[in-house]
Amino acid sequence: MQFAEGAKLYDFVVEREGGEDILYVNYFGALYSPNLADSAEVMERTIDLLVENPNVSRIVFVQQKNYNYDFKETTYLLEIASLYVHLIRQEKILSQERLAPSNPNAFSSRYNALFSFLYLLKKDPILAHSELKRLIYEAKIFLERTGGEGFKLDQRNYISVLLRTMSFLEGLRVIQDASPHMEMYRKGSREIYHHLFKPDVIPNFTFTRLVSDLPMDAEIIDEYKISLNDYDVSTVTILKKKDESRLIYHIVPPEHALPEEQSELLNLARGVLIEHQPKAEEFTDSDRTRQVFFNVSKDLLRDLAENKKINLSFYSLNKLATILVRHTIGFGLIEVLLQDKNLQDISLNAPIAQVPVYIRHNDYDECTTNIFPSFEDADSWAAKFRMISGRPLDEANPILDTQLEFGGLRARVAIVQDPLSPDGLAYSIRRHRESPWTLPLFIENKMINPFAAGLMSFMIDGARTLLIAGTRSSGKTSFLGSLMLEIMPKNRIITVEDSLELPIDSMRTLGYNILRMKVRSALLKTSTEVDAADGIRTSLRLGDSCLIMGEVRSVEALALYEAMRVGALANVVAGTIHGASPYGVYDRVVNDLGVPTTSFKATDIIAVANPIKSADGLHSWRRMLQITEVRKHWEKDPLLEKGFIDLMRYNVEKDELEPSEDLINGDSEIIKEIASKVRGWAGNWDAAYDNILLRAKMKEEIVKLSKNSGNKSILEADFNVRANHEFHKISDDVVSEIGLPLSSKVFPKWQKWLNEEVKSRKI
Repeated sequence: MQFAEGAKLYDFVVEREGGEDILYVNYFGALYSPNLADSAEVMERTIDLLVENPNVSRIVFVQQKNYNYDFKETTYLLEIASLYVHLIRQEKILSQERLAPSNPNAFSSRYNALFSFLYLLKKDPILAHSELKRLIYEAKIFLERTGGEGFKLDQRNYISVLLRTMSFLEGLRVIQDASPHMEMYRKGSREIYHHLFKPDVIPNFTFTRLVSDLPMDAEIIDEYKISLNDYDVSTVTILKKKDESRLIYHIVPPEHALPEEQSELLNLARGVLIEHQPKAEEFTDSDRTRQVFFNVSKDLLRDLAENKKINLSFYSLNKLATILVRHTIGFGLIEVLLQDKNLQDISLNAPIAQVPVYIRHNDYDECTTNIFPSFEDADSWAAKFRMISGRPLDEANPILDTQLEFGGLRARVAIVQDPLSPDGLAYSIRRHRESPWTLPLFIENKMINPFAAGLMSFMIDGARTLLIAGTRSSGKTSFLGSLMLEIMPKNRIITVEDSLELPIDSMRTLGYNILRMKVRSALLKTSTEVDAADGIRTSLRLGDSCLIMGEVRSVEALALYEAMRVGALANVVAGTIHGASPYGVYDRVVNDLGVPTTSFKATDIIAVANPIKSADGLHSWRRMLQITEVRKHWEKDPLLEKGFIDLMRYNVEKDELEPSEDLINGDSEIIKEIASKVRGWAGNWDAAYDNILLRAKMKEEIVKLSKNSGNKSILEADFNVRANHEFHKISDDVVSEIGLPLSSKVFPKWQKWLNEEVKSRKI
């Protein structure tokens, strides 16, 4: 909210926003910061406004920084305003008939006493409470000294008015919530109000609210810094409140800790830049656009600082320019949250201004944040996402799936609006790692163990067809990305996605020959984009390639199984799908998506990932629960006809996958089929199994060496690709020497290379 130029001090307006009435009061020009806790005059003036505007649910004092008082704090004042009106109009406590019906001589003193009480009520209700107690005490003393039954009756009537007023006063929540702090109360001091009124201080260049104060009754669990660069550092504090299972994720970004003069500069600069209406083409290369705006912002801020005679250091100028870009062409505090590598999901629920942002943290699970988005920001972000995606978001298309990329950060964004979300816009944001997940990283996080990593790597080299199944947030797409890194870079890869989540840009940087195709979302009714089924069929015409399907959602499953049947003999075909078990995947693919039973047999491997929970229900971890082979002999029901054979199953007591007896005993048709196409492995189960163990041992060695050396970088994608390349190179040399890539020959040479690489830090 910005008051028009020329608005007078204390002007106000009530605006309806997202189902609530908000009172904005202009404090530009005031020589002090408006604060209910500190100023009796501010409190009195606000209650006078609430007397005339009793439906208000939030109060904002507008200055260089906006001071926002939430529903609870506003309710304190609304109750006072309501009581003030009630005492005067309904109770008529200032009238003679109520104060001194039979003793006119006492009216004047009683009137003055009650008038003073009402005057205090709006300025300082706690002092008013103290004064009313004094009046009652003095009235009772006077009653004992009064002679004559008529005078006593009149005095009792007066005491009754005072006691009735006290009963109303003690019913106020502000009095009740102040009671625990009354022991420290000094008459006339306003210190007690600091426990009750804590405004969210919002810089004037943004609309999103942030509760800056830490909860007083919360225990600090953790604290750390997040940043993208040296001048954009935010502080994160994790807190636990008594009797609450969900922790608090409290963040203080740099824009909420600026001096007043720098906030003023940002407000002025934003007023200039906001006039620019970004075009869709500006979002095609967001990093370049941001750099242009960053440079423009620096020049603008430098000029404004000179005009205002404000000295800005190089550090401060870069810091302010970064903040300005974030709150003009960027996505505000959402971008700050995405800087935190510990976050997995960010949720903005409707009605968007009335509930805080929720996040899912790697270490602390579900948390409540201290951020309350505004409708203005939510609408602005929606418009930008429409331009980024080129997809509609309106009543006819109330769902939008897209992505956000900036500064090396990537996130998937899902937006819903009315009529699907009757309370308005809501967002769900999934943060991706800056660098792709790898199998060693998943081993370190215990999602899989080394043997499972070796088995999946073997399947990729064996050009199998795989489906990664699981629930939402189970890690399906991340795991699929890690398997893509097991494909040799010399092989061409084609990906088909409706929402761009796979780590394509990172893989291109690593030297992969990769083509991304973006297709229409199954949720869209109309679009200029090609539908997913046509995208998959087109991929088959683009030459010999591995095919990766981002997620199997709808009728494109038919086309995917066409690709599987065509591509299974030559290249990897893989994708993700929602499903909690191999049979659940079969049921969805065949019965829900209409794929013929015979076509489903083109699936070789189904890997099921799902979160597991602790017994108390407070914690969860991502785990791979099954790696299952799909046999080909069954005709109608793979479950009844033993068409699903687990190669590995999750042992909840050991918290890891274990090889099944079928795998240990050599009863895997898929592994035998892979071996049948490799010279020296055909009919030699031990040689194929030895290769799986070799791959497992390599992945485990990387994790161990990372832990022992403290070098986390060797778990990342670039080193993973180099390690795989060296493995294939050494294996080829060993095959040339002895005919088979035996583990006993390959591993020592590869381990020597690994140790030398880490020692020389050429990573």
